[in-house]
Amino acid sequence: MNHYETVFILNPVLSDVQVKETVKKFEDYLVSKGAEMISKEDWGLKKLAYTIQNKKSGFYHLFEYKVEGVEISPLELEFRRDDSIMRYLTVKLDKHAAAWAVKRRDRVKSSKK
Repeated sequence: MNHYETVFILNPVLSDVQVKETVKKFEDYLVSKGAEMISKEDWGLKKLAYTIQNKKSGFYHLFEYKVEGVEISPLELEFRRDDSIMRYLTVKLDKHAAAWAVKRRDRVKSSKK
């Protein structure tokens, strides 16, 4: 199984309920395709570096998961079909990036305490 991270930006005009429903939809999609969810982070509403679809901010979310590589293209197709997704980026993590992701998760957990 390959280790992946996907960051996606949701439209800022969505309500909290719509954001949660959209995130849950993509999480359920990954799990239905056999993915093992490792981490799910809500980074909140952030200002964009440049405007996207005439929007200056967006809701950022990060998924870290393990899945067979053939499931990434259909996931990205689902991102393109959903109007609430403004941008997305999926990255395959090597062993060094995966180790860094563990350190980042631990740092985030310790800062929340």
